[in-house]
Amino acid sequence: MLRKLYDYTMSLAAHPRAKFFLGGVSFVESSVFPIPPDVMLIPMVLANRAEAWKIAAICSLFSVLGGLLGYFIGYFFFELIGEMILNLYGYGEKFQRFSDGYHEWGGWIVAFFGLTPFPYKVITIASGAVQLHLAVFIIASVLSRSARFFLVAGLLKAFGEPIRDFIERYLGILTVLFFVLLFGSFVVLKYVL
Repeated sequence: MLRKLYDYTMSLAAHPRAKFFLGGVSFVESSVFPIPPDVMLIPMVLANRAEAWKIAAICSLFSVLGGLLGYFIGYFFFELIGEMILNLYGYGEKFQRFSDGYHEWGGWIVAFFGLTPFPYKVITIASGAVQLHLAVFIIASVLSRSARFFLVAGLLKAFGEPIRDFIERYLGILTVLFFVLLFGSFVVLKYVL
């Protein structure tokens, strides 16, 4: 069933109203839908590289708006809906351990996982469930989701089809490396200098 959903989502990228569908997929992926918007973003940018920034902006905007829906599901309906969604993705049992450090590191958690292929809906619902400050959530979401989609669109715009496999294979590793370097810089600034 997941493969059929993936194929259907991919087919929307060729639809005359693809940007409309991209906004919808980006929105629902941030709270409940299992297929990431990259499935549409990549072929859409490859088909029309001149519109790469517009396509990335649609992804970013609607992903953050959908993230707010996920946040409110966690905040107001965690026991009714949010917990069920986390269990569906296999993160229900891990949630308690995860939520313990969330208030201290919540903004960084949203920023980090918003960049990675990790299911963003888990982060949005968790952020609401632990009542992460809404402004922190929004800022971290805007920065990370925009960085992710604009980076992918920019690479596709610059390099075209050859960069597609690289993005799909190494996006997660590159994100981890970026955060290791970022945290390493903070450690050096705080404890070494």
